[in-house]
Amino acid sequence: MKYAVKESPRITVPVAGQDMVFPVRRIFCVGKNYADHVREMGGDPERGTPIFFTKPADAIVKHNRPVPYPPATENLHHEIELVIAIGREGADIAPQNAQDHIFAYGVGIDLTRRDLQAEAKKKGAPWDTAKAFDHSAPISALHTVSDIGHKTAGNIWLNVNGQERQRGDLSQMVWNEKEIITALSALFTLKPGDLIYTGTPAGVGPVKTGDRIEGGIEGLDTITALIQ
Repeated sequence: MKYAVKESPRITVPVAGQDMVFPVRRIFCVGKNYADHVREMGGDPERGTPIFFTKPADAIVKHNRPVPYPPATENLHHEIELVIAIGREGADIAPQNAQDHIFAYGVGIDLTRRDLQAEAKKKGAPWDTAKAFDHSAPISALHTVSDIGHKTAGNIWLNVNGQERQRGDLSQMVWNEKEIITALSALFTLKPGDLIYTGTPAGVGPVKTGDRIEGGIEGLDTITALIQ
């Protein structure tokens, strides 16, 4: 069978301490999942239905790689996040079974064209241009559940050029990992290779060309992204 056009390379993420990689299928993201971040964005932190959006698999940028400053924005923001890597297929997953579908965890940065997001919100339009652009999903190596257990709490932080911008704890999530997987699997069949960026604490802010972003989560890696 011949392909009509050149096939794109498979997107993968390293698995820490092991001679294997995780093949990325889809990237789901959770919006408004820390109350302090919801407040700083002018929203109401009252618990409701989780907000989901997506990024393409090829938005992935591996640790310590350059991230080109994207076109069509003058307000690029950082958002540090816990990433869940799905290793088992499931739909309509019950909360008590949700953790069985997690293969590993990583540290991710959800880069956002904040000015385009603000315009989309005013118009009631989708967030695709604000969230799903090229190089918008830096990620660390993944650490398997078999190595580190489940990440339900732990310090999460981000610095820009050595100055702290974000700090929180995974336990502050509005929807925890079980609830995220249950809600998302009611909308999509989750399959091995799916990644879930689980939301960010307060302190998001702009970055510019030449900035060095560093972030991490207790018990996981530190990720570095270089804006160019």
